[in-house]
Amino acid sequence: MPLANASSVAIGLYFALLVIASLISFFAYGWDKFRAKRDGRRLSERTLHLIDVFGGWPGGLLARRTFRHKTVKRSYIILFWITVVVHLLAVFAIASLWVRLFSEE
Repeated sequence: MPLANASSVAIGLYFALLVIASLISFFAYGWDKFRAKRDGRRLSERTLHLIDVFGGWPGGLLARRTFRHKTVKRSYIILFWITVVVHLLAVFAIASLWVRLFSEE
């Protein structure tokens, strides 16, 4: 498969993953906020960060603003932005490897 075709497929899959993970993240933050208001069992911060690092960070960012959730705790905010950077670095590393693998053909 030529680089252009392989890259198009990979980019499409990545954006599909990003949309799905963002939707999951958005609803997870919404659920956590709902449970927080009712003193119910909540999702762990670790769970929210894992969803975000695997591509859900745009949905997490939107949910934090929409639901006004997880917007005060400084340690959470810092770790959220670290997950964004880790995600973007991983995407860059994978993309670089992808180009090297397919450009040698």
